[in-house]
Amino acid sequence: MTVAEVLECPVSITSLSTERHERETPQFTRVTTEIALSGDGKMGRGEDVTYEADAHDDLADAGLPDLTGEYTLAEFSERVADTPLFPSPPERAVSRHYRQWAIESAALDLALRQQETDLATLLDRRREPVRFVASMRLGDPPTTNRIDTLRERAPGVEFKLDPTQAWDDTLVATLADTDRVRILDLKGHYEGTDVDSPADPELYERIIEGFPEAIIEDPALTDETRPLFETDGVRSRVSWDEPIESLGDVKSLPWEPDWLNIKPSRFGSLESLLETLTYCDKQGIRCYGGGQFELGVGRGQLQLLASLFYPDGPNDIAPRAYNEPAVGESLPTSPLTPPVTPVGFRWA
Repeated sequence: MTVAEVLECPVSITSLSTERHERETPQFTRVTTEIALSGDGKMGRGEDVTYEADAHDDLADAGLPDLTGEYTLAEFSERVADTPLFPSPPERAVSRHYRQWAIESAALDLALRQQETDLATLLDRRREPVRFVASMRLGDPPTTNRIDTLRERAPGVEFKLDPTQAWDDTLVATLADTDRVRILDLKGHYEGTDVDSPADPELYERIIEGFPEAIIEDPALTDETRPLFETDGVRSRVSWDEPIESLGDVKSLPWEPDWLNIKPSRFGSLESLLETLTYCDKQGIRCYGGGQFELGVGRGQLQLLASLFYPDGPNDIAPRAYNEPAVGESLPTSPLTPPVTPVGFRWA
């Protein structure tokens, strides 16, 4: 089935509801909202990953706008795009995409359940085991304590790490010796967040040379850092995440990418996500999934998409146990086994 045919699937919505979630992570207090759409005795779910807790509190107080009715998924997407989704303007523009994705993924889940089918069947794709990496920052000052604990509890675990200016040659050498670091996220495109990381040519060079096989994500290209990325060998290791919210963003990158970190919530609409994945498949662009500290159904939906489109990528969608403040005694191991008989848009 083509993307256009998927978007023509019918969905009947008779009620909407929300459920607020909150949990501590190693970095901050995470708040999300699960969105439920019901109709014909079925319920579809999605998850709003907007980062500001106030936005979730406002949604809990005001409720969702009335989106009941009979639609195709394409028609429903148009309705959502034209509807104010926040009682007051969100702090960041991308938050509107986050909430739109939550609502559209709930509608997709509901549509599939009403037809008693699942996304793999609809797209004629196989559910494959999902490789994942554990993502983290190393603190200030940085230490390998959490990495060491994770390696004890899950010996084969791989990592996606966020380098900072405090990373020195000794730390880089220690991490490289583990042979488990698959992605270094430079976070060079964030602005006004707690994880902003300025372009530092010395750090960039240390990372590029210290991890010669790892993916380098989201470098900021400045007059000082751009020369480090002039060779094909380095460019082929570069991946992009924060700038990517549409196919247009992919096509406007400084060079044709070899890697992309796909975060569905950044795209907002199901159509935008699927057209981008189709383009990447045709162009031979390798992808991996990215998470946003989901607390509910959203995490499994990311794992399902990875299972269908990029199961062997270094997917930053580890099970929630990896995001607990204290590392548990027993952790799921990679790869994750897909469900045998799923229904709807769910991992399980």
